[in-house]
Amino acid sequence: MGFLQLLKSLDDLLYEVMSWLVFYPLTLWRTLRHPWAMMAYSDAELHDSVEQQYTDTLSPPLFLLLTLILSHVVELTVLGQSSLVADKTGLASLITDDTTLLLMRLLVFSIFPLLMAVRLIRKQKSALTRDTLRQPFYSQCYPAGMFALLLGLGSIATQLPWPQLRPVGFALIVAALLWYGSLQTRWFSRELGISLLRGFWVATVGMVECVIAIILIAPLLA
Repeated sequence: MGFLQLLKSLDDLLYEVMSWLVFYPLTLWRTLRHPWAMMAYSDAELHDSVEQQYTDTLSPPLFLLLTLILSHVVELTVLGQSSLVADKTGLASLITDDTTLLLMRLLVFSIFPLLMAVRLIRKQKSALTRDTLRQPFYSQCYPAGMFALLLGLGSIATQLPWPQLRPVGFALIVAALLWYGSLQTRWFSRELGISLLRGFWVATVGMVECVIAIILIAPLLA
């Protein structure tokens, strides 16, 4: 019976992993085209039973993880090993191999949805619990994944040996920052029932908190 259960578990694992080849591109496309709808979709799905959640997409945290892996694979394919792995100065000294680099990027881009979710709960004056944090955190993982991908592709473009592509890379990075910032502004404005100007301020402070948290946490990984 134990062997049969192992085979069943392997069957389920294989199906789950192979299904990502279908549902990851769908989730990516939907997040790119309709980020607002995907954030609302994430909120709605958490009200379903566990078995019925995210049946036609990837769950937000999994989408964020796979997006970072995709960006990392593209970087390895196009540029080879990142210069951060070879560089031993500053924060780069914490990164010893590609696995460490990927884990560092996962930490960095997970901080954004976490602190944005915490900031929303604080502004709503709600109790901060695991239950209240889950919904905004999951909702934020979809745009965080797209944000990470756009930044990654822009960074890759700036490092290619063709100078004519560098402006394209910088433009993509700026576009990613503007897209993510405007999304956060509208999200806080809508969720808190405040003006866009006030939402912009709340989002800006949240972004600053994320950067500070990254700077403070990174040395702890040494």
